[in-house]
Amino acid sequence: MPARSPKKSELRNLAGRRRTGRPRTATAAARIYAELRAELVSLQRRPGDPIVEAEIARSYGVSRTPVREAILRLSDEGLVEIFPQSGIFVSRIPLAALPEAIIVRRSLEETTTRMATERASASQILGLHAILERQREAQRADDRESFHQADEAFHAAIAEIAGHPGIWKLILQVKVHVDRFRWLTLPQRGRMAEVIAEHEAVMAAMEARDPAAAGAAMTRHLERLLADIAATQHNNPEFFDEQRQPA
Repeated sequence: MPARSPKKSELRNLAGRRRTGRPRTATAAARIYAELRAELVSLQRRPGDPIVEAEIARSYGVSRTPVREAILRLSDEGLVEIFPQSGIFVSRIPLAALPEAIIVRRSLEETTTRMATERASASQILGLHAILERQREAQRADDRESFHQADEAFHAAIAEIAGHPGIWKLILQVKVHVDRFRWLTLPQRGRMAEVIAEHEAVMAAMEARDPAAAGAAMTRHLERLLADIAATQHNNPEFFDEQRQPA
């Protein structure tokens, strides 16, 4: 007996299940994760603020399942804390995590900067100058978001030029709490100008084709963060957790 052909209504139901199945949930979870992570890192959501799954689900027009998946990923990174009887809250910056993360980043970027200096083409050098100009424009406009984005682009481009973009992906994982801390340093008078000057020193050494000098300039740039920890924590104690170890 020949198999019965599915009716149009059955095909529509099957298509609907495909549209609302795991791929759609996964895509929604990835989007929610990325956008929530950006809000947490930039301190738009401050330490101690509650995270309400139902509100986030309503704002995205999804069920709570993708929201829960996103929050679990953020919890794994130590950006939120989940208390079964109390709720979900934005975590404070674990003070103990900062020095180690900065040291790891410094070591990796010193290496990529040396390699990039040896490999950079003229057009790639121009591309780095263009990113620096974006930072200058952001500084003049006091646009911290654009300044931070250009800063990230500068460091990512160096890893790309070095031929090891995967190192930058590793650095992104390592420095998540460092980025939160850095957002607290940007309002300091003259801090954005100092960052630009430090980037310019890296660029000057790269253009001179001096890998050792370029690596040293990058090291000095990133070590500045270590020197800023105590004062930043003193000025913003509510953002930091002196006891909690990194996740």
